[in-house]
Amino acid sequence: MGRFETLDYEAGEDGVAWVTLDRPEVHNAFDARMLRELRSLWHDLREDDTVRVVVLTGAGDRAFCTGVDRGALGDPELRVGTRGGTPLHFDDPGDWISPKTAGDLWKPVIAAVNGMACGGAFYLLGQVEFIIAADHATFFDPHTTYGMASVFESMAMLQRMPLGEVMRMQLLGNHERLSAQRAYEIGLVQEIVPASELRDAASRVARAIASQPPLAVQATLRAVWYAQELGYRQALDVAKTLIQVGNDPSALAEGQAAFSSGARTPWRLR
Repeated sequence: MGRFETLDYEAGEDGVAWVTLDRPEVHNAFDARMLRELRSLWHDLREDDTVRVVVLTGAGDRAFCTGVDRGALGDPELRVGTRGGTPLHFDDPGDWISPKTAGDLWKPVIAAVNGMACGGAFYLLGQVEFIIAADHATFFDPHTTYGMASVFESMAMLQRMPLGEVMRMQLLGNHERLSAQRAYEIGLVQEIVPASELRDAASRVARAIASQPPLAVQATLRAVWYAQELGYRQALDVAKTLIQVGNDPSALAEGQAAFSSGARTPWRLR
């Protein structure tokens, strides 16, 4: 991987890569350079077979990401709107930062949320597989408070939160924040840990996923996303293909041998 100015990247021999949004002086808000670097990194990770799982987090302990850097709004690359002669040519810079939209990356991405997550952060959180949060994490969307419609962010969160919770968070803007506990109760967050344990918790689950055959993991991931986005009968049609491409004969043989050996994977109760 190349050297980044707005990201910190590290990958270990365990198949887990860590991507850290590294602009803590502005609560890890994104500018045009971060957009470009994220899009490039997602593409690179898709092609790097040594990386099986990605953990996404933010530098410091105050924020995961607070969306667009308002101090950089003058940059034309951050402008949302029509490009070209008709309204049908529309650009959204947020398309550059999401792992699936920007990079067509279908490896598991786990978010480790270590503080505030708001506004444009939901472009990222809307396309991760699941979220582990520090106990001081908060979630909110200030768009309406500042006279802006929350559209893409609201649609992303509706894939992960109940309708009433999305409506309340988006419409209340800066007047209310969702606590880590409440986010866990409604299913947005899958685990809450003390801030000092966030990295260990994310590493534990990421290493466990990375230890398994990647084709089976990635096909499972795709199946869940298809089922979320398609009608049930349409998803079942896609499943017939996924079950064929996702079952590698050598991995199946290894799995059968492991089962027949009598050895069992150590597990923990969550």
